[in-house]
Amino acid sequence: MFSQLADKLQDVFKDLRGHGAISESNVTDAMRTVRMALLEADVHYQVAKDFIARVKEKALGEEVLRSVTPGQQIVKIFHDELTTLLGGDAAPLNTAAPGRILLVGLNGAGKTTSAAKLARWLKGQGRTPLLYALDLYRPAAIEQLATLGDQIDVPVFRPEPGETDVLRAAKAGLEWAAQYPAANIHLFDTAGRQEIDEPLVQELKRLRDYLAPQEILLVADAATGQQAVSVATHFHEALGLSGLILTKLDGDARGGAALSMRQVTQRPIKFAGVGEKIDQFEPFVPDRLAGRILGMGDIVGLVEKAAQAINEEDARRMEEKLRTASFDLNDFLDQFKMIRKLGPLENLLGMLPGMSNMKGFSVDEKQMRRVEAIVLSMTKQERDKPDILNARRRQRIARGSGTSVTEVNDLILRFNQMRKMMKNMGKFKKMMARSGGPRIPGMR
Repeated sequence: MFSQLADKLQDVFKDLRGHGAISESNVTDAMRTVRMALLEADVHYQVAKDFIARVKEKALGEEVLRSVTPGQQIVKIFHDELTTLLGGDAAPLNTAAPGRILLVGLNGAGKTTSAAKLARWLKGQGRTPLLYALDLYRPAAIEQLATLGDQIDVPVFRPEPGETDVLRAAKAGLEWAAQYPAANIHLFDTAGRQEIDEPLVQELKRLRDYLAPQEILLVADAATGQQAVSVATHFHEALGLSGLILTKLDGDARGGAALSMRQVTQRPIKFAGVGEKIDQFEPFVPDRLAGRILGMGDIVGLVEKAAQAINEEDARRMEEKLRTASFDLNDFLDQFKMIRKLGPLENLLGMLPGMSNMKGFSVDEKQMRRVEAIVLSMTKQERDKPDILNARRRQRIARGSGTSVTEVNDLILRFNQMRKMMKNMGKFKKMMARSGGPRIPGMR
């Protein structure tokens, strides 16, 4: 996400850090480049103009220009202002009783999928959600929500076939909910249009007035571009939004909608969809995203992902195997799967400080799948005892995995190198312990 903007901003900051002293001319040139980068990222021109004015005013302050590291000071100013633009502190979801959340937006923005993703996330927070399919104009939306509800084990209300009155459907839905007395959060998926029109607005207003929801969330596609401001403004003026959910943040290199929509509505971005899978959905934390855009990474976010995806006992067992160099290809495959649970690796790399500066660096998902296929094509005995993998066995594994013998050889070579490295580290640790030397961080 924001890859184009991130690349250009980091080039600007690299140049600023290279100056021992910074003049008004340096700052003006840098801000001109930043302004163009924001516009190219589809940030609304007025939002970009106001943002640059605030950054420039602070960057030209006497304290910055006379500081020992003026370039670093300007990066900090930019980070703080970008965090403010994205919404400052993260805004929690209002789940007070009766816990009703209304999701609105245009067709194709991802409302139905986001409703299911949000329900799944709420389940993880200990809530008991229900889903209501109230898009009466697109029958496929009702079936889609029902299917997603089955996947995450959340009940879904379906209106009667042929129902055209959304208020009647909503009333029937609340009556249906009586059979789930433990439910404490209600998510309402609504109809959309290709563009905002008066019939849609009036229907949503009637639904809002009837349900009196605690949250009205606009679900918007991050790739909306300059249209984002118009869409957000119209929905906010009509319904009084409480927050935003941005979808497809993983696929849009520009992402300017995130900056524009938050600014024009003055409503927080509460969640972000960062992939197509049902679990690729996360709370939106402005200062972390600002850090990722500026190449500072998001270590806290990475640790949180790991805590959610990786079983602590599995991690402890793997650490023991690695530390004692006793792991085999079964463990290698388990480790591989453990990492992949965290999500697309290119997204994870963006959470590591400095990794976004590595232009042209990418993760070949096809290559990763080939590695997995090679290990899965081995017998249990071969995975337990990799040393028995002779030429004939390697040829069979290559045929079974649809790869070449060279790829099989490369994988086994890398595995043996890893095992040798861990064995050497173990020996070094024992030697240091005997000599009373310092403890190696991260090793027992």
